[in-house]
Amino acid sequence: MTKSAAAESTGTVVFSLGAFAMPTIAGIPGPYRFFFYSFDCNEPRHVHVRRERKVCKFWLEPVALAYNNGFSAKELNRIRKTLLANLERIREAWDEHCGEQ
Repeated sequence: MTKSAAAESTGTVVFSLGAFAMPTIAGIPGPYRFFFYSFDCNEPRHVHVRRERKVCKFWLEPVALAYNNGFSAKELNRIRKTLLANLERIREAWDEHCGEQ
């Protein structure tokens, strides 16, 4: 896994795992990693969230849970609140990486 320094200066940190880039949105506090896959750019704006082995996906417009694997309802509510508090930052990171939609 490699880290892109160029992307780090713009608010995202890009990790690549083989052929797949995984831009992580920097500056969001808490135990969760908010990220998206480069190959997801053909889908509507969304963000993946990971903590340990748990992962979920939220659509950004409107904000709605797309899928969940492992998070409790209480934790999903916490993630949604964090997402809403950082929604503009997440949208900007998506647009920067995938282009505006």
